[in-house]
Amino acid sequence: MQIYMWRREYWALVRPDAVEALYNKTMRKILRWYYSVMEDQRPAKFMIAKTISSREDPKKLDLENLWNLHRELAKEFQSVFNEIDREDISFEEFRKRYRFAEPNFLDVKIEIAYRMLRECCFCERRCRVNRIEGGKGVCRLNTKVYVHSWFLHLGEEAPLVPSGTIFYGSCNFKCVYCQNWEISQEGIYNGVEVDARKLALIQKELRIEGARNINHVGGDPTPSAHVILESLKYLEINVPQLWNSNFYMTPELMELLKHVIDIWLPDFKYGNNECAKRLSRVDRYFEVVTRNLLEAINYGDMIIRHLVLPNHVECCSYRVLEWIAKNLPKDRVLVNIMDQYRPEYLVFRNPRDYPDISRRPHRDELERVYLFAEKMGLHWREVSR
Repeated sequence: MQIYMWRREYWALVRPDAVEALYNKTMRKILRWYYSVMEDQRPAKFMIAKTISSREDPKKLDLENLWNLHRELAKEFQSVFNEIDREDISFEEFRKRYRFAEPNFLDVKIEIAYRMLRECCFCERRCRVNRIEGGKGVCRLNTKVYVHSWFLHLGEEAPLVPSGTIFYGSCNFKCVYCQNWEISQEGIYNGVEVDARKLALIQKELRIEGARNINHVGGDPTPSAHVILESLKYLEINVPQLWNSNFYMTPELMELLKHVIDIWLPDFKYGNNECAKRLSRVDRYFEVVTRNLLEAINYGDMIIRHLVLPNHVECCSYRVLEWIAKNLPKDRVLVNIMDQYRPEYLVFRNPRDYPDISRRPHRDELERVYLFAEKMGLHWREVSR
């Protein structure tokens, strides 16, 4: 307890804006569900999923029937979720009124995730490799999951700090300027191999130490989604689940995630497919990410991150912010306009190959993006630092 009190005093001193965020009316309104789970006024969604009884043993069903069962249970989940929210049922009351079922909705999700690994389609690269049998796609992972670090992160957006951040090795992107390249690209196996039970213990430890949320990040958490989902089966402490991702998931994986993630933290990097292909080596970027954003906003709160790249104001920043303003409800989304780009990884090693992004953004570029966000009527000042 003394250690926890010291840490709480420390992060409050380092990030006073995180304390202020607890009382900020705009943030509390936009991130209403997240705040309620963080403060134990509501059960986290994964807790609700464990109360939805599966009428059949998921291990005995083929994949088609598993998805049919999943669709049926999703309706029951939504009904219970709406009841909890409408009747203002606190976490303590939830524990008295509802009981965990065996097997349950979460078990169905876990079984589907592992079946998907036989022809992996977690991300839109759709490698279709059999990761169960040791195959590795672009992410270079089979079924093993590597965690490189976990700690109370003080550098995230104010409503999230301190964030119980878990950094997973690997990524389905190949960003030439990646700031986490040591774990996303070149040293993905250097972390600690974890199974679902170990990952659940890490989350429990972080929450007890004062984490406002569990922040699944990387690299990217998408290649490790099977173990992340399974860890929730063993997690017995109430805590918001946060998906911090490039948002290049398939509709199939989004379907598995959307009933257990309380708050989304997507990167929205590019305003067109050409820049995404050249700088992150991915196809159909804009269509995939915007599709997932439109789905996710219906199933959780959201803070969108946009990193301003030098020489990409018109082609990327303006288009990203305009799409957000025109397609997502402004009173449901916070936008973090990030100014911390610096040449890293391949750009640092070979700046002549990437002359457009071989420097930090100029102040006037940032000011133009800020002004445009203001013009679009977005909530960005609250979380942009």
